[in-house]
Amino acid sequence: MVDRDWVRKVAHLARLKLSEDEVELFSRQLGDILSFVQQLEELDTSKVEPYIQKVEETPMREDKPGETLPQEEALKNAPEREDGFFVVPRIVEV
Repeated sequence: MVDRDWVRKVAHLARLKLSEDEVELFSRQLGDILSFVQQLEELDTSKVEPYIQKVEETPMREDKPGETLPQEEALKNAPEREDGFFVVPRIVEV
């Protein structure tokens, strides 16, 4: 069901770098999770009323500007930056 190649593919899509130990661990853990979900699908829920939370109105608050983080402080841990901005990998082709 869940094999190492599947975990690597999902990690690639999520832009995650996994060690071989992590691939092995996540293969087991994801397999266990999916098995549990399959068990839940076997339950008879035909007589269970759906839970619908009624929200009359979304609580709103006034938008007040606060202190901002200085640009240099915000960028200090950036692996790459250019002209005061974060540099990130392109994920959409133009």
